[in-house]
Amino acid sequence: MASTSFSVARHVSNLTSPSLRRSAGRQRAPGASPLRRGAAVTRAAVAEPAPAVRNSEVTLWEGTKRLQTQVCEVGVDTTCIRSLDWDRDRFDIEFGLEKGTTYNSFVIKGADKIALVDASHEKFRQLYIDTLKGVVDPATIDYIVCSHTEPDHSGLVGDVLALAPNAVVLGSKVCLTFLANLVQKPFKSQAVKGGDIIDLGGGHELKFIMAPNLHWPDTMFSFDPASRLMYTCDAFGLHYCTEDIFDTNLEAVMPHYRFYYECLMKPNARSVLTALRKVKSEEADYVAICNGHGPLLKFNVDELVGDYQRWSEDALVKAKAVTAVFYTSDYGYSDRLSQSIARGLTKADVEVVMMDMNTADTQELIEAVGGAAGIVLLAPPTDGPANAALAAIVGSVNAKQRLLICESYGGRDEPVDVLAVKLTALGLTEVVPALRVRDDPTEVTYQIVEESGVDLGQILTKKETLKAMKNAMSGDVAKALGRVSGGLYVVTASQGTARSAMVASWVAQASFEPLGFSVAVAKDRAIESLTQVGDSFVLNCLPESGFEPIMKHFLTRFPPGADRFEGVKWAPAACGAPILKDATAFIECKVVSRMDAGDHWVVYSEVTDGKVLKDEKTATHHRKVASYY
Repeated sequence: MASTSFSVARHVSNLTSPSLRRSAGRQRAPGASPLRRGAAVTRAAVAEPAPAVRNSEVTLWEGTKRLQTQVCEVGVDTTCIRSLDWDRDRFDIEFGLEKGTTYNSFVIKGADKIALVDASHEKFRQLYIDTLKGVVDPATIDYIVCSHTEPDHSGLVGDVLALAPNAVVLGSKVCLTFLANLVQKPFKSQAVKGGDIIDLGGGHELKFIMAPNLHWPDTMFSFDPASRLMYTCDAFGLHYCTEDIFDTNLEAVMPHYRFYYECLMKPNARSVLTALRKVKSEEADYVAICNGHGPLLKFNVDELVGDYQRWSEDALVKAKAVTAVFYTSDYGYSDRLSQSIARGLTKADVEVVMMDMNTADTQELIEAVGGAAGIVLLAPPTDGPANAALAAIVGSVNAKQRLLICESYGGRDEPVDVLAVKLTALGLTEVVPALRVRDDPTEVTYQIVEESGVDLGQILTKKETLKAMKNAMSGDVAKALGRVSGGLYVVTASQGTARSAMVASWVAQASFEPLGFSVAVAKDRAIESLTQVGDSFVLNCLPESGFEPIMKHFLTRFPPGADRFEGVKWAPAACGAPILKDATAFIECKVVSRMDAGDHWVVYSEVTDGKVLKDEKTATHHRKVASYY
């Protein structure tokens, strides 16, 4: 029995039923593989209330960060182990977390075989292993299903294999290649393809559905017809740490679910839709989704999966241009940096086609280049399949395309200057000089590459954007709406080493109790990433007299990563955001909610502090037409 102590936390509803009848496991010839394709599946019914949730004692990581595990039955013969990372405040540096996150792992006990679906983050090493031992004897695990190889899901696969030496790791071909580099020891493995089935007995016939680029190239889903649970790893997840096993509080779930989609899945909108079509074609009639992060989806499945469908379709409909992003998986920071650039592109309504140079075949590369107005190239290593793919990319580009090149910081990068010279000689135009990564990426690094993606996107969509603005309303309506006046403000925000600012005029008090106001932030603004739910920022009110120099400074189009506060007098607020010395007043606030308003987010924030710095009125802003700011 594990040494980890548990307490009964609460009771939750579940999909299991003591009276549920299960079919007997099919017989196989001795030594035969249980892998089959397209076999018939057994369906199950939604069942009765569940046993109690068991929470471990809280342990501390690095002295201050609370870690805890949670165990609960979530389906027929299926147990969930959730690793609760209560205080994680950033995820891979790219974006901040308001409520921590979880790493979800699952044990399926079939009549004949036992499978573990995903593991946990290495920071949970002892706590997770002790918890796993309380659920199952690791030596009896027959299969380890690796949905994909990001370390937060597979970081402890090597530790589990040490306790389960006979276990066979199941994953996509790409996944197993990545995992070999991660584990660094020989292990038994079996590559699976879409439609393949592993029979665990008792009706638990895991069917695999390939879902590449959600959000890694090796990702796959698994569907169990006995429990009607679908295991999706990163897809349909959210960074939200709570004791709630399921999505019982939709209002609390939604901001984190939407933010997660915007950060990780929207750049792969076409892949999202492809995965949903595959799920439908495989007749995976799931009643709950066992995701890799946050509460599992059970009570609002149709709505939340429907949101993925709707958001992805909207992203493609609104796309004004297409950009192909070429990166090298499992090499340096290529994949991370490519995701940040892709996020910047999607802010400007650009459809992104993510292409892994390690795994894409030549025809896929050529088609991706041919259909793109923009090319983003993360420097591949000087050898290997990604470098070989480079020739196909270079040979397919055309002179009308815009170009963005970035180092991968993998140690063997193809020189970006050489790549730039080669591609510009073919007629391509660089939107910014090649981006260089001199050290492990920081907040500033990711800010620079995301802003570069925004810049590329805005260049590609400029004509369509201006046309849409002019056509949005009639001339008379534009003049009438232009009579709606506003003040002049500078919004400033800071996270870690990253700072940003923007001039704002669409600002209004929105509530007395709590004291709050709203500000409209364009989706393609650099500061948008720093105004998520839970973030803090400062609203600086510009004075009626002498506001012009400040406004002119912050209306300047800054290159990616430039210090927007150079030459400006400021002091940090309690939240770290700059208070401008020339402002007439400042208001410090915390973002509570965001409403999608087409090309803007309406950000509602509660006031936490404020002070009048000068006895002057706030400057006002009048427009002739509403087609422009």
